Amino acid sequence: MASKFIALAALATVATMAWQSASAQASSPVSREQRKAETAAANKAGKLTPAGEGAAPMAAPASGPTKTREERKAETTAAAKAHQLAPAGATQKADVADAARAPTKTREQRKAETMEAKKKGELVPAGEGGARK
Repeated sequence: MASKFIALAALATVATMAWQSASAQASSPVSREQRKAETAAANKAGKLTPAGEGAAPMAAPASGPTKTREERKAETTAAAKAHQLAPAGATQKADVADAARAPTKTREQRKAETMEAKKKGELVPAGEGGARK
């Protein structure tokens, strides 16, 4: 019984290897010139993945910008005058809410607290991220 199983397994293995070999030979190898031509065509069509990004290929925009640079600058200037621009670097709602909130201490109070912490040695040295030992 075991010899039949071994023979059947060997026959299946040989058949699989023969099929893979036959299918591999069925397709002719692509020459270097053909590969270069295919790559150049894909590049021209915008179907290549950008180097290092690993993202899907991006299609080129169908048309150019709808506004001129001067129009965009005028809109930005008008929005800045109307205080409609988001603060630089602060795009989170919590950041905007913190910036809009009135301070609870005066500048003098904050300076006094900082000087007191400096005298006690409680300030974190710049760039170290940890307390001085």
